[in-house]
Amino acid sequence: MNQLDFAGRSAIITGGAQGIGLAIAKRMLASGAKVRIWDRDDKLLANALAALGRDASGDAIDVTDAAAIERATRSALEALGRIDVLVNNAGIAGPTAPVVDYPIQEWKRVIEIDLNGPFLCCRAVVPNMVKAGYGRIVNIASIAGKEGNPNAAAYAAAKGGLIAFTKALGKELAQNGVLVNCVTPAAAQTAILNQVTPEFAKFMLSKIPMGRFVEVEEIAALTCWLASEDCSFSTGAVFDISGGRATY
Repeated sequence: MNQLDFAGRSAIITGGAQGIGLAIAKRMLASGAKVRIWDRDDKLLANALAALGRDASGDAIDVTDAAAIERATRSALEALGRIDVLVNNAGIAGPTAPVVDYPIQEWKRVIEIDLNGPFLCCRAVVPNMVKAGYGRIVNIASIAGKEGNPNAAAYAAAKGGLIAFTKALGKELAQNGVLVNCVTPAAAQTAILNQVTPEFAKFMLSKIPMGRFVEVEEIAALTCWLASEDCSFSTGAVFDISGGRATY
């Protein structure tokens, strides 16, 4: 593992108790960061923190709860002293169904978690980064947000919205020392893949020219570079990690 210089830096990772988020947390910790995990599953959070060690801490919160996010931001500042990095990773896949059959409440739930959640987290954390004159925000989007996946319209719409949100916020903060980027992975074998049908998972695999799912450690490597000082002239940008699937 190549190490980046996160000495003295503090990061918040949403959905960091498993999968992609946990891989990002491990890599940042290995590079010297202090990490604060926000995850709604308190049991998974406790297990992750026990495994990650003393430089990891966390709060059990729902990223759709604006008041809880504000409290967790204050708690993170008290515990860490500063917030240098925010990784918006928490998300769900939602049902696999055509638009005409897609449950309305499920549509709203996917949008609420996958798109509104990052907005609320950024809204709470950004003022502290601007005040400090430094920050790195990385949004975990998806190749589905660029291409659209049939029978997964809510997920594609949310991730497409997250890409656009990244571009807008990146431009807003471009002269404040706060850089905002997103990554668009192809499917990884995480808990979110278990939320779709086996047929849909097979379909997603068939779209990847390299013929395999992306590893969470590969996503973590790209994310951590974007979250580091080495990333200094990219903002409002989209970084593919799709095994050749991305066409633009």
